[in-house]
Amino acid sequence: MRVDRAGTDLPDVSGLANQQAGPTILRILVGAHLRRLREARGISREKAGYAIRGSHSKISRLELGRSSFKLRDIADLLSLYGIRDEAERSALLALAEQSNEPGWWDEFKDVTPEWFEPFLGLEQGAAVIRGYDVQFVPGLLQTEQYATSVIRLGHPDLPTAQVERRVTLRMRRQEILERHDPPRLWMIVDEGALRRQIGDPATMRGQLKHLTTMARRPRVTLQVMPFSAGHPLGGGPVTLLRFAEDELDDVVYLEQLAHAIYVTKAAELAPYWHFMNQLGVRALPPDDSVEMIERIMAEE
Repeated sequence: MRVDRAGTDLPDVSGLANQQAGPTILRILVGAHLRRLREARGISREKAGYAIRGSHSKISRLELGRSSFKLRDIADLLSLYGIRDEAERSALLALAEQSNEPGWWDEFKDVTPEWFEPFLGLEQGAAVIRGYDVQFVPGLLQTEQYATSVIRLGHPDLPTAQVERRVTLRMRRQEILERHDPPRLWMIVDEGALRRQIGDPATMRGQLKHLTTMARRPRVTLQVMPFSAGHPLGGGPVTLLRFAEDELDDVVYLEQLAHAIYVTKAAELAPYWHFMNQLGVRALPPDDSVEMIERIMAEE
C-alpha cells in the first residue's frame, strides 16, 4: 500500500532504464501523473474524455496504464490541464512515447495468455517480489528441465515447439535476477512442492540443487513451509509485487487455471500482506530451509 506524493512533479524514472522494466511500468507512471494533473485542476473524467474525443472510461484506462497512449491525446490533455511549459510537456510526451514501445515479452504473444501479459511487465519492474506456492517451485527459481516437465504436465498435448517457447519465456523472466541491481526475491515453498516428483528423478535432484544455490544469493530469501507447520489458511499461489517508485501501488497477482486476478486496492491488499507475513513466521528460517532441501535430496 502506498500513498501518492503531494504535488504533480514528473515521475522519477531515472532507474527504470537500468532495470529494463519495459513499457508496463512507464504506462502506469504516466497514467498516474495524468490523473494527479487532472485532479489538481478539479476536472472530471467526462470533461477530460470529451477533450480527446473519447469517454470517461477511456480516461480511466489511460490513468490506470491499461492502454497505449496517442501522443495527440496526451498533448490535448496537458493543454486542458494548463501545462504550458514546453520542457514539462516534452518530458511527459517522451515518456508516453517510450511506454508505447513493445516489451521483450511481446515476441512470445503466441504462447502467452492475454491475462498473463500485464504480470510480465509488472514482474520486470518490481523492486520486491514475494511469493508462496503449494504445488510447484516458483517460476523464477525453476530449472529448464523442471519448467519443461511442469509445462508438459499442464499441457500434455502441446507440440514440442510450443513447449520450448514457453520454457524459453520462463528462462527469460529469470534474467531479472542476473541484473546488477536485481529485485529482492522472497519465496516460500510448501514442503509438498519439494517432495512431489516433477519429471524424472534427475530433474528433481537438479531442481533441488538449484534451490540451494539460489537460496545463498544475497538478495534471495527462500523458506520452506514444512508439513509440521500445519495447513496455512488462504491457500495459494500468491505473488506480491512492490515497486521502488512511490507513484506505484503494490500489486497482488493470483493465478487461476484459465485467468488471473490482479489486486490493487489498498483495503484488499492488506490481508495478503498479513498472510505473507504470517507465512514468513511459520515457515522454516532460510538456513533451516536449505538444510531441509538437502535432507530431501539425500533421501532420493
